[in-house]
Amino acid sequence: MALWYLCAFLSLFAIAIAIVDAEDPYRYFTWNITYGDIYPLGVKQQGILINGEFPGPDIYSVTNNNIIINVINNLPEPFLLSWNGVQQRRNSYQDGVYGTTCPIPPGKNFTYKMQVKDQIGSFFYFPSLAFHKAAGGFGGIKILSRPLIPVPFPEPAGDYTVLIGDWYKTDHSRLKRILDYGKMLKFPDGLLINGRGPNSASFTVEQGKTYRLRISNVGLQNSLNFRIQGHKMKLVEVEGTHTMQTTLSSLDVHVGQSYSVLVTADQPAKDYYIAVSSRFTNKVLGTTAILHYANSAKPASGLLPPAPTDITWSLNQARSLRTNLTASGPRPNPQGSYHYGEINVTRTIKLVNKAVLVNGKQRYGVNGVSFVPADTPLKLADYFNIDGVFKVGSIPDSPTGRPLYLDTSVMGADYRAFVEIVFENHESIMQSWHLDGYNFFVVGMDGGLWSPASRNQYNHRDAVSRCTTQVYPKSWTAVYIALDNVGMWNMRTEYWARQYLGQQFYLRVYTPSKSVRDEYPIPDNALLCGQASR
Repeated sequence: MALWYLCAFLSLFAIAIAIVDAEDPYRYFTWNITYGDIYPLGVKQQGILINGEFPGPDIYSVTNNNIIINVINNLPEPFLLSWNGVQQRRNSYQDGVYGTTCPIPPGKNFTYKMQVKDQIGSFFYFPSLAFHKAAGGFGGIKILSRPLIPVPFPEPAGDYTVLIGDWYKTDHSRLKRILDYGKMLKFPDGLLINGRGPNSASFTVEQGKTYRLRISNVGLQNSLNFRIQGHKMKLVEVEGTHTMQTTLSSLDVHVGQSYSVLVTADQPAKDYYIAVSSRFTNKVLGTTAILHYANSAKPASGLLPPAPTDITWSLNQARSLRTNLTASGPRPNPQGSYHYGEINVTRTIKLVNKAVLVNGKQRYGVNGVSFVPADTPLKLADYFNIDGVFKVGSIPDSPTGRPLYLDTSVMGADYRAFVEIVFENHESIMQSWHLDGYNFFVVGMDGGLWSPASRNQYNHRDAVSRCTTQVYPKSWTAVYIALDNVGMWNMRTEYWARQYLGQQFYLRVYTPSKSVRDEYPIPDNALLCGQASR
């Protein structure tokens, strides 16, 4: 009997060790990147295809999965993919922007090796070099909770990716040339839903069932409003955060942002319009898709649901977003167990965007600096201690009032600092800001100029944690960030022409420690380029 108990104990001990040591699952993808003819707005264009698809395939994963993507570049120019919202914990080498990763040369491949560590939610990927984003190459990313982690809503009958965005009929190479000449782009020609024009995309539902729609604005500049004829939407998730479940008739999705809504097919069996239209634009762009009931015998008809027309409505909707404090996130502990409002802020950074002409060419900047890429990815220059590529502190914490100038702007920050960033928009257009490697708490937004007294209206309890935030015209938005992810991280506008012409910089989150607990070493398969290849 004693021997049996000993054997049983040893067996359970071995199982426990195996569980502790078990590596998280791997998911493998091979993507062939090519040009191909596409007709999203009825005009032949050169599009970027992934395995022949436009848009590209979804990435389906679960918290902590390892994602291995072999990207084969069959374009005649360098190419990179980046992963909007995937935090690349301790691993900015995989971020896929030029400040961190060497481009994949024509005819070559690169294998991204990344883990969706402690993440759930809805995100997307996109091509980050040149002006490739205007040609496609984007797709959805779904990160599901692990099976034993409770989700604050029943499992839906279906889970759809909905990629919306503005679009040009002009090929991306010509758009790039216009920007290179220092000119501004004209207004986009139309809107797409999952890469298709009006009434071309459809989503099939069964009467009485509830579906999850993961809506991402993958466009180039415009905020968009999303609504469904005859149906309400229940907001449940924003860029990896479970939200208080608010019922909506329409939703503003600013460029670069992602949301999840639940839609119940509770109407008579027919087809219904899904309507998307531009916001805050003199000319309103619009398009439609179809919500198709499986037992429908009638096509969609009737008036489209009306869209909101003023900024105040949008601001109030943004302020109404709240974190579900009792819901579990990627871990079993409630989202509200992290009391961000009780942490002392160690630094305040104010970022002000600006548009000016420099030597007769259009440029955009932040705090008086317009970003220009170096000849070597900044992360590699940092790793190999290559002098002269960039200088930490080449962008100030707040505007200095000096004329806009060009530089490879890098802001230094200490690992584990807790910072306040204020985005102040003096211009009369919408801004949308994104930070790679992080989520931040959107604690406040309002019109006018920010002042220390503005902190009195901050939400210190249940602000939504996300990676992309809007800043309304002539307004400010404030966020809190816990800098717990070492690396070189791109802070950029999601207005893509402005990003291309300088409205971005890199945040270098640094620790002198060389421990893998803080940052992974450079990947064995890292591409080397510029001065790092010598």
